Amino acid sequence: MRTALLLLSGPILISLAGCASSESFCKQGYDFRSVERIAVVDVVGRVGGEAAKNQIADMFVMELLKKGYSPIERAQVQVLLKEQKFQASDVTSAENVSRAGEILNVPVVLVINVPKFEDNMTISAKMLSVEDGSVLWMGSGNGGGGKMLPTILGAAAGAVAGGAVVGQDDRAVGAIAGGVAGGVLGNLLGPEKEQVARKVVKKICKSMPERMPAVQANR
Repeated sequence: MRTALLLLSGPILISLAGCASSESFCKQGYDFRSVERIAVVDVVGRVGGEAAKNQIADMFVMELLKKGYSPIERAQVQVLLKEQKFQASDVTSAENVSRAGEILNVPVVLVINVPKFEDNMTISAKMLSVEDGSVLWMGSGNGGGGKMLPTILGAAAGAVAGGAVVGQDDRAVGAIAGGVAGGVLGNLLGPEKEQVARKVVKKICKSMPERMPAVQANR
């Protein structure tokens, strides 16, 4: 039993060598120097858990800062939209983009999509104009790396731990509670997943339009 607990509670990572590739498109003639504040509205797709979504959103926030923008992070956006009873996932039409922009007081919003979140990860992002809902910039990329099952392994480890720390009669209840807790922890990006996601995001944002030269943005 002790051996099984040690195996399940420790990090189980299978690393695969990988790289990231990307492509992007930009609206011709648009003056990105007129944009300062950008709201990272939401992360949708296959990635689960608020913690993991915020991790990925923060990666884009960092890249936006490098480009000279003043981004509003996803966690803060979620609070502001919730106060107005507006779901971030509703940003699918020009009308809703306009409403979100009005609530957040920004001219542009950024929506992130993660359609594939397995050994090979795919991420796309697009800047939408609040004025008319048009796409100002869009980038997508994919990459491979860590081979992990964070939620399943986390739940299994939590179940074993929960069963180990309670009495014989309450072992089943403890295992269930531990499994739930472990599953929640498993929603966080593991080291390998985070490394791949960061690499893909950097590739995607490399061609993101700059609001100002990088030297000025870093002052």
